[in-house]
Amino acid sequence: MAKLLPSDFSAAPIDALLTAHGLRRTSAARLVLGWLLAHPDTSYTHAQLQAALLGSTELALDRVTLYRLIDRLTQVGLLLCRVDASRVRRYQAMPTSVHAIPHFECQSCHRDSPLAGALQASGDDLERAAQTALEALKALGYQGMSMDFAVRGVCVDCATGAAA
Repeated sequence: MAKLLPSDFSAAPIDALLTAHGLRRTSAARLVLGWLLAHPDTSYTHAQLQAALLGSTELALDRVTLYRLIDRLTQVGLLLCRVDASRVRRYQAMPTSVHAIPHFECQSCHRDSPLAGALQASGDDLERAAQTALEALKALGYQGMSMDFAVRGVCVDCATGAAA
């Protein structure tokens, strides 16, 4: 696999997002946000993200810098942070049009899978319900909200492997 440079990610839209959210347009910020935007259906733990970035780029990010950057991106709403059943934080890009991101967390292999495709028929209902809940909370004075919809259980792969 060829190494990626921070300049390989389209800088203009990323720079615009960073600026609009009051963040500095550093190489590290461009790299992390660019990587997560390029993989919108994948959530990463801190260690997984660090390993992915280390294996694909010339820019070295130390553990603490990555933690701080992820924290800032999450605080301004560019990343979604979920804590799974094992209390492990997972991060992914937060699409601006999405208020609820349904996902399935396997209790056996701990894989986190998006359910948008599986729930396509009822996805609009889920989005409306999430929007209604968020509007009701906003009317009460709550701010900066997002909603996480997690289904937990055993995935098909683990269930089939366990049954065999």
